[in-house]
Amino acid sequence: MALLEPERVTAAADRAAIAELVAGYESPSEYYVDVLSQGMARIAAAFHPRPVILRFSDFKSNEYARLLGGAAFEPAEENPMIGWRGASRYYAPAFRAAFALECQALRRVRESMGLRNVIPMIPFCRTPEEGDRVLAVMAGEGLVRCKDGLEVYVMCELPSNVIGAEAFAERFDGFSIGSNDLTQLTLGLDRDSALVADLFDERQATVKEMIRLAIRTARRCGRKIGICGQAPSDYPDFARFLVEEGIDSISLNPDAVVPTRIAIAAMEAELDRAASAGRLTQPD
Repeated sequence: MALLEPERVTAAADRAAIAELVAGYESPSEYYVDVLSQGMARIAAAFHPRPVILRFSDFKSNEYARLLGGAAFEPAEENPMIGWRGASRYYAPAFRAAFALECQALRRVRESMGLRNVIPMIPFCRTPEEGDRVLAVMAGEGLVRCKDGLEVYVMCELPSNVIGAEAFAERFDGFSIGSNDLTQLTLGLDRDSALVADLFDERQATVKEMIRLAIRTARRCGRKIGICGQAPSDYPDFARFLVEEGIDSISLNPDAVVPTRIAIAAMEAELDRAASAGRLTQPD
């Protein structure tokens, strides 16, 4: 927004820093689209032609305010964690133009660079109707779901995403469970608060039940579902739980990739043996 409305940035140091960044570009917004599309393309090209999921921006208002030029555009929220973030920004008049630049960057990656393996993902989408509004904004920027093979995923990180998963599955092609936000919203705690940090545990029984329901509903609806969050990297037993429930993909911290892949391969082999034994002992 600072690039689109530079006159609202009052701090001289910020204005000078922005001017230095955009020097040589036709417009400040072209700088943003160019840099963002290059970053997207590096990720997409590294794994092409395999699908790469790119989540749209999901900073909170207090985090945006700390970015260069951000203070002029952000509200002061009492609880930014459950405030103006994710999908609710993308169609809001105060941010829609900035989201349009993200869409333009993604479209450049898909169309100009030919990296059609990119799948955009909508974070913190509270209701199916909100998903419709975001999809409409994307379509207005040339990103039409199902056109030219474009799939669109949605984060599954609110209880409403789990309970209403069937309705979200009608609008989106896949899910990614955000276990951090799903845990805090299921247990009713702020994961940014040190006062309740000891209560935060993705392995808590009700959280696991939410994850189990999300996976089973997505599979019943024929939608892919993965997970991004800290728990599979930290707890082998949690990764096993996900595998047993039939999750399609697991995101990991770099240092956890090799040991977790080895552990999951062993789990899958064990499950296959158990399934084979079950079939062999079934009566004709």
